Amino acid sequence: MIIAAGKLDLARKLGATDSVDSGKPDAQKKIMELTEGRGADCVFEAVGIAPTVDLAIRSARKGGSVTLVGNVSPTVEFPLQVCVTREITIYGSCASCGNIRLCESHRKRPNPGRAADPARSPPLEDGAAWFDRLHRREPGLIKVVLTP
Repeated sequence: MIIAAGKLDLARKLGATDSVDSGKPDAQKKIMELTEGRGADCVFEAVGIAPTVDLAIRSARKGGSVTLVGNVSPTVEFPLQVCVTREITIYGSCASCGNIRLCESHRKRPNPGRAADPARSPPLEDGAAWFDRLHRREPGLIKVVLTP
């Protein structure tokens, strides 16, 4: 269940050192191997469907955190027992600015050229059209930051 082919390639181009296809049956195993069996300190879930939310939570280390950014589905099944017993902190995020600060605090920096790209920073009055493009999952369009 890879949501959009090419996004893993884009992540690598933007500096990701490791990537795991969430649709592969061994995805959690690979994440655990990459983290020497501990799980990830900080997980960002950017799709918003039940399987990827579940994978994100199960891949976090005990006491780790998961930030839910994606919101494709209005509701998802949630592994509550895993969160409680493993003391996982869950954050919800809807604003890019907060996501960028979280990335910076974990020394993960987005490509500065993308943030300044005028095609991805349209004026506020064009917001409805851009969000329609996002909703239609236009290829290559990942996030839009409106300029007031």
